[in-house]
Amino acid sequence: MKLSVKEFYETYGVSLGLEWSGKGEGGIFEKGDVLRPGLSLAGVIEVTSNHRILLFGRMELTYLKSLVSEERDKRLKSIVTKKTPSVFISRGLTPPKELVKLCNDLQIALFKTEMGSILLQTKLSRIFTDHFAPCQSVHGTLVEAYGVGVLIQGDSSVGKSEAALGLIKRGHRLIADDRVKLKTSEGRGLMGYGYELNQHLLELRGIGIVNVAHLYGALSIRKEVAVDIVIHLEKWNEADDYDRIGLEEQFQEFLGVRVPTYVHPVKPGRDSVLLIETILLNYRLKEMGYHSAKEFSQKLLKEIARTKDFERTF
Repeated sequence: MKLSVKEFYETYGVSLGLEWSGKGEGGIFEKGDVLRPGLSLAGVIEVTSNHRILLFGRMELTYLKSLVSEERDKRLKSIVTKKTPSVFISRGLTPPKELVKLCNDLQIALFKTEMGSILLQTKLSRIFTDHFAPCQSVHGTLVEAYGVGVLIQGDSSVGKSEAALGLIKRGHRLIADDRVKLKTSEGRGLMGYGYELNQHLLELRGIGIVNVAHLYGALSIRKEVAVDIVIHLEKWNEADDYDRIGLEEQFQEFLGVRVPTYVHPVKPGRDSVLLIETILLNYRLKEMGYHSAKEFSQKLLKEIARTKDFERTF
């Protein structure tokens, strides 16, 4: 998904301490590669900088200052092109007039910040990595409970939003309802977000749309969460043979990431909220190395073996 320079500045300008210098209105970020063109400016290596963000730090500006104006202009024109989305100057340094003129002529956004070069490059890389990460939109309700991100899915009117409301009332948090945006993030795994249109909103049949933040306060919502498990709600079917021990493991794949999936049959008389909480607590125990179903199975096998040995003695 492309990102305009204006949108980038409005979203991250304050956190990065950016000052929009020059007259360039900027273009479009098509990818998130951040290039420090020191070696390219010196002519040591030739790097194509098309669509790449250029970051000039103390090293690059010191080298440019050592050149005569004509040579400085020539070196800059070999790096800064019409396809360059923006140029960043770190440490609050003053860019050479040739660079300012070039950015103005090509309508390239020129940003200055007091932030150090390494920190700025790290933050820019993280921002663009997250923005350009693979994305998928899925139907469901995303909630965080006991520190676990759970995506509740199921057929329409099965009770996803009602289950989420019950969890929120018990002190857990809503991330998104109806449509959930999933992204893969390096070092963070599969992340789930809400869309701006339905942020903090929950749709309840017979009641309508309610704002969870207004009803339950700021602690009842969260912007994002790692998706740890999926709970699939389905109407109880007497003909189905549901897992009664818990040894069967199911997974669902999103963007190449396998997520543990639990099927939860819904019928009158079953407390879905309590059962979902139990699933989440049991999941946390499994993550800590305690698997109740496997422990029971091992005890059962030992008991069967002991009984057979006892029978053989008579």
